[in-house]
Amino acid sequence: MTARLDNLFRELREAAGQLLRPAQYMEVCGTHTVSFYRSGLRDLVPGNIRLISGPGCPVCVTAQRHIDAAIALSREPGVILVTYGDMLRVPGKLGSLEATRAAGAQVRVITSARTALEIAVANPEATVVFLAVGFETTAPATAATLLEADRRNIDNFAVLMCHKLVVPAMLTLLRNKDTALDGFLCPGHVSVIIGSSAYRPVVEQYAKPCVVAGFEPEQMLRGILQLVRQSLAGEARLENIYQAVVRSDGNPTAQRLMAEAFVAETTPWRALGEMPASGLGLAPRFAHFDAVRRFGLTMGEDEDDPACRCGEVIQGKVQPVECPLFGRGCTPITPIGPCMVSSEGTCAAWYKYNRPAKDLPQRAERPHASVTEAVT
Repeated sequence: MTARLDNLFRELREAAGQLLRPAQYMEVCGTHTVSFYRSGLRDLVPGNIRLISGPGCPVCVTAQRHIDAAIALSREPGVILVTYGDMLRVPGKLGSLEATRAAGAQVRVITSARTALEIAVANPEATVVFLAVGFETTAPATAATLLEADRRNIDNFAVLMCHKLVVPAMLTLLRNKDTALDGFLCPGHVSVIIGSSAYRPVVEQYAKPCVVAGFEPEQMLRGILQLVRQSLAGEARLENIYQAVVRSDGNPTAQRLMAEAFVAETTPWRALGEMPASGLGLAPRFAHFDAVRRFGLTMGEDEDDPACRCGEVIQGKVQPVECPLFGRGCTPITPIGPCMVSSEGTCAAWYKYNRPAKDLPQRAERPHASVTEAVT
């Protein structure tokens, strides 16, 4: 294992040395973000290769209006709002779900969508609202839960839909042309569901290389190496080096669940605005489970802190240290922006693993230790 890592690193250095200009690749997965910093790979990748974070953290891309809607719902009499742990501390105009819970609202943390339904069954006098977030990785579980709720006629259950789709976000970034990208390191978890072939529009419409990779150092190094090799060859191909778990067609069962329960719809993303067919809404058959409709909510507008640059961070426009709030009021203990809240957020990962002031975005070529010394 260690010999393979050293060989990969050597091959990457040799390939990077042939680049005529610096290359910039985007990873669209929060787990890749954390792994890149935590493993020490960031300090091993040659200085003319830059791996930047994209909109791959579900917490970070959730629009403020959805956070505010969840807070408003949690304050409704007889409502139990349930969601995943990272969502509690995301700030909105009305505070946070954590603050609302401290003030007496019934807000509960769950680890699975099925648990939300169990809470509804155990509390028939209340309405349980599930704040459903995440990409295609978690959406099938929400779909299965909705199907079960419908089959069992559990009418005190509702969902605030905040599920997002990865590929439309990638295409939007390329259409906007605000960030110069030479290719994508595609997410492993999402790809298990949607399949590697889902990224073909990125390759065919925008001629950008896409490599699906896992999260271990060897997988990430191999993925970056393949991207560099495509750049050197002037190619744009779809590669899957995570074939142990990712198939070309993905997971048909999970896809069928989503197709039955959801429809693609225009949805707001933090900083990216409203994107057509980039989110999942409830299929007409399940409209009675829609929390917005059930409670007659009117969605407001997003009013993010003007000093917070999370929106630019998730688009790869700036590094966390370029935000004036980073480490100066905005920390994992006192987050101002969502990128500092989630364990998969770029700012949180940078703060934990990469805080030295000397470590700025534009860094010089460094002396290279062996990869095994750094990641073991």
